Amino acid sequence: MNWLTNFVRPKLRALVRKADVPDKLWVKCPSCSQMLHHREVKEQAHVCTHCGHHMRIAPQERFRLLFDDGAFETVDVPEVPGDPLRFRDEKRYTDRLKEARARTRQADAVQVAAGAIGGHRAVIAAQNFDFMGGSLGMASGEAIVRAGETAVERRAAFIAISAAGGARMQEGILSLMQMPRTIAALQGVRAAGLPYISILGDPTTGGVTASYAMLGDIAIAEPGALIGFAGPRVIEQTIRERLPEGFQRAEYLLEHGMLDLVVPRSKLRDTLVLVLDHLMAPGRGRALTPVAAAELEIPAARG
Repeated sequence: MNWLTNFVRPKLRALVRKADVPDKLWVKCPSCSQMLHHREVKEQAHVCTHCGHHMRIAPQERFRLLFDDGAFETVDVPEVPGDPLRFRDEKRYTDRLKEARARTRQADAVQVAAGAIGGHRAVIAAQNFDFMGGSLGMASGEAIVRAGETAVERRAAFIAISAAGGARMQEGILSLMQMPRTIAALQGVRAAGLPYISILGDPTTGGVTASYAMLGDIAIAEPGALIGFAGPRVIEQTIRERLPEGFQRAEYLLEHGMLDLVVPRSKLRDTLVLVLDHLMAPGRGRALTPVAAAELEIPAARG
């Protein structure tokens, strides 16, 4: 009998159970390649402490960061047909959906929650890039529409947080139809006299950029976020010219007037409170002036 193998090893395994050890103790920053402890990453809201890179973050984590006391109510979204076109490429579309749902523990790319931000009623629809690239399909479109309807019903501000590669090709024209549907939902919010705030994460591209992401009363981006319709490599190959440094990044778009603010994740909640004070309670909240913006150490709004 091997005493070390048959007796000592099982005892040690019993003491250190797999359930007590996270799957990823260390996280590698995609920007500077620095190794970060998982606890540090969570405490810093998934922002690299070395280079400030804003990592992608799941909707549930965003809800906890933005709503008062991290408390929120999940809004149910109507179900849609799972595979309306019976699409298949290297894999069946249904298999891709199963894999994405198992990995993210979400039904689809967009989740909706309601709660309060700075005491103001708010509904947030947040996109998860880890779910098939955050692609806009029928379920995601339905979630955006439902979020808009919920905002109108509750007299709440509507906040959309984008992180998407564009439309979902496995749903073809049905996916593209979500662009006008989401825009119509925003018109309903505006008709009710309620604010719509668009927060653009990394990346926000394709049909999402061409629809609800760029239609906010206030457009806020996270630092370094890639924002555009086609990617920079595709544009360079098309026009056969080298693009300017930082082209399609949040800071470039702010400088050229396409965004109102670029706000670090650590300041995002305070910024939303300030904006909602101004939009939801005119005359009572602080206006979003350069002085007020300086208090939060964010760039002043353009225009």
